[in-house]
Parts: sequence; structure tokens; C-alpha cells
Amino acid sequence: MRTHLQTPDLFALLGYVAVLAATGWWFSRRMQANASDYFLAGRAMPAWAVAVSTAATAISAATFVGVPDSAYSGDLTYLATSIGSILAILVVAFVFIPAFYRANVTTVYGLLEQRLGPGARTAAAIAFLVGRVFASGARVYIAAIPAAMIIWHDDPASSDAAHLLVSIVALTIVGIAYTLIGGVRSVIWTDLAQTAVFVGAAGSVLVMLFLRFDASPVEIWNALGDASTRSGTTKATVFSTSTDPSIPYTLWGAVIGMTLLHLAAYGTDHDMAQRMLTCRTPAAGGGSAIAAVLMQVPMVAMFLAIGSLLWVYHHRPELVLPAYRSTTEAPAGGKVFIAFITTNGPAGLAGVTIAGLYAAALSTMNSGLNAMGASMYADVYVPLRRRFRPESSGNGMGEVRVGRAFVVLAGCLVGGFACFCVWWQARRASTLIDLALGVMTFAYAGLLAVFLAAILTRRGNSRSAVASILTGFAVVAALQPGVIAFWVPEGSALTDVRLAFPWQLTIGVAVSFIVCICGRRKMVVPSP
Repeated sequence: MRTHLQTPDLFALLGYVAVLAATGWWFSRRMQANASDYFLAGRAMPAWAVAVSTAATAISAATFVGVPDSAYSGDLTYLATSIGSILAILVVAFVFIPAFYRANVTTVYGLLEQRLGPGARTAAAIAFLVGRVFASGARVYIAAIPAAMIIWHDDPASSDAAHLLVSIVALTIVGIAYTLIGGVRSVIWTDLAQTAVFVGAAGSVLVMLFLRFDASPVEIWNALGDASTRSGTTKATVFSTSTDPSIPYTLWGAVIGMTLLHLAAYGTDHDMAQRMLTCRTPAAGGGSAIAAVLMQVPMVAMFLAIGSLLWVYHHRPELVLPAYRSTTEAPAGGKVFIAFITTNGPAGLAGVTIAGLYAAALSTMNSGLNAMGASMYADVYVPLRRRFRPESSGNGMGEVRVGRAFVVLAGCLVGGFACFCVWWQARRASTLIDLALGVMTFAYAGLLAVFLAAILTRRGNSRSAVASILTGFAVVAALQPGVIAFWVPEGSALTDVRLAFPWQLTIGVAVSFIVCICGRRKMVVPSP
């Protein structure tokens, strides 16, 4: 068993770096004429490229590491979340995206200014920026863990803090530099190469794992069906009909909570919604969104299959070929996939897999930085400039320079929170991946409520929108495990209630929506 990368692995990584450098050079040749060109690619991107880019953005480093661990430590019920994503994307494609195009906005939050007032736009943008810093920062931290394992041969169960910090800084610098090159156009086209890398890497690992078994697929499936999990299901369970609200991936949670989560992700989170706004027409934007979600389903299934096979590999050695049987225990904490490939994978494949991990990480990071820069520019900077310097037009390359400065600021904030996660992980080791996957629910609750009120009703105004977003943060925070005991009567039946994040989001959206529509409608004349 080896514990570090060999020469073929290093060549694979160098090949990935060469692809990044080549695509970066290619897109750096074109100059962006203005901020709209930089952040929206002149609304001239083909729908198929936008679809692939959107799917790549959704498959983050947290997915690469966390989804196999979800199957390894639990079951296959995470796949049920695809029901919610498909239901949500239909609403986004046929309701949200046409509304964004009619409003002719640079970011989705511009719609809120036209419908509810400038305060609603600013509050929504700030909520998005705070939530995106948290979510992207946690994902950068997760991507830094295998870097420490590879470069310094850190133990998979625990990595040196200094090594993690160096890895985070390096990833942040690369992410900022690449995002600056060509704006959202370069992000979308580069995602095509990134997708090929990480899908090819994961597919190669899946095939390699299958070849190590001395058992048929039916025997492997039966082994999963014979094993039970802590939630009372078997490891082969795909759809859970449990009514326990503490279990996140039940059928009911998928239909209700996960639909709301994906509706917020694709319709109110500019990191994802920005892609659809680069298409020529709303129909093309909606079609790209639907295609992206349909592409994600087999990708998620592939990562779940890897996690399930790793469980059989470690816990049912009699089904593994004698030459490949593991003599070590798999590490906990979401690192089983990376630990396996760096210690047991054949030379060359480990390098390809690590390249795939960083392709997923950089794809998500580049997208997030560009979307945050766009929101800082269009939703914060431009309104302030109009207020304090109305004579300034801000056209041409000056807009691009300001937009790029905000991309750098966004990268620094994301990298800073990733460094904070090193301290966080040392104290709450079991919660970091949950933080990466669910932290946006704090922002999503109020954001989704405000957008639903703005698009589907004639109620609401700037003040009620701000109150709704603050209410969303407060409600989700109040429903966190351990926090409920502080506001319910002692001895109440609610003291021991544990709500999974889909149900926290559901309650948060419902309460915030009521708050938003309590405001009377105020017709707003959009800024010139």
C-alpha cells in the first residue's frame, strides 16, 4: 500500500494544470467591453454550454467528498433529492427565468428593486453574499484536505493546520486568478473541460472498484440490502418513507423541503441563476437549466455508487478478490473516497482523481466568485454610485476594472472563511460537511420567500422584504439543534425535537413569505 502520489499521478496532475493554463490563455485574448459583457457574456452563450457549466457548478468538492461518504456511512436516500431538483427546475424555467429576462437585469436581485424597491434589492444581495461566503469557504476548506494529504502525506484522519492554511491560500489564489481572466464567458467554457475531468475521474474509479470484486452486481446489491443503518433502513434504500423529521433525505423531505431548496438555489442564488441569464432568450435559459438538472442525476448516482462499493470493499472482504482485500480501516469524517484512492488506487488513477476533485472545486469556486463580484458591482456599488455620484456614467473598461476588484474582494472573503473552517473543524469535526451542504438555508429561507412574493403576488414592499429576509435567518437559526431548548418551555415536548435542514427551510420560507406579503404593494419606477 502506498501513501503518496507516484510519477504517473504527478503527470496526470500536470496535464490538468496544462489544460487550465491553455484555456486561460485562450480566453484572455478577448477583452470585455463593459460590465454586462464581463458578467453576462453579452447574453450570447449557447444553451448546451450553459447547461454543462451549471451542472459542473452544482458538483462541488463537497459533492466529490461528501456524497460517497453519505452512501458509505448511510444509505442511498440522497438520490431521492433529485425529485425535488426536477420539480424545482420546472418552476424556475417557466416562471422565474422569463421574469428575469423581462426585467432585463444584470443580477436576479435587480428584479426585486423593480418590484419591491431598492431596499429589497440590497438586502437580498447582502443575504446572498453572506451565505455564499460561508458555503464557498467551506467547500474550499474541504478541497484543501486532500491537498494536505498529497503534498505533506498528512494522516487522512487529521491534517496539520499549517498545511491546510497553505493549501487554502494556494486554491484561493488560483481561483481568483482564473476568474479574473475572462469573466463568466471563460468560466462557462472552462467548465466543459472541468466536467470532462471530474466525470472521467469518478467513472474510472467506479470501474476500478468493480474490477476488484469477486462477486456479481447482484451479490454486491444483496450485501448492501443485508446491512442496516442507524436510521433503521438498509444501505440499499433509495426512498425512505419515514416521518422522522430529523432524517433529511426522506421521500417527504425530497418532495417538499428539497424542492424549496433547489428552487432557491436555481432561482434566487445568483451563483446558479447567473448562468441562465447569459443565454440569448429566456427559453434557452430555461432549457439549459432543465438539462443541467437532468445531467446531475446520473452524476450523483455515480458518486453514491462509489461510496456503496467502498463500504462493501471495507466491510465484506469475502466479496473482494484476495489480492485487493483491505487491511486497514477506512477513515471517518467524509474522507473515505480520497483516502482510498491515494492509498489503494493504481498509479496514474490517483492523479486523475485528484485532478477531478480540483476540477469540481475550481469550477464551483470560479462560478461563485464571478457571481459574488457581479452582485457586489450591480447590487451594491452601482446604487451607491448613483446616489453619491449621479454624474458618473461608469461605462467601458472602468466598469470591468471595478468588477474585477470585487472578484478579488470576494475571493479574499471566501479564502478567509475557509481558513476559519480550519479552527471550526478542530472543534466540530463531524459538522463541517453538513455546514457546507446546508449553510445556505439561512439565506435561502428569506430570499425564496421574497422572490415568491415578488413574482407570484401583488403584495409586499421594500420594508416587508427586508423584514422577511431577516426573519428567514432568525427562524432557521432558532430551529437549529440545541437552540430550540432556549425558547421553548422547560419540559415541553418540543425540547427534544430535531429538525433536518429541509424542514428548517420549509418552516423558514413559510414564515418569511407571510411576513413579506404583509406589506402593501408599492409601485417602483426602476432606476435608469
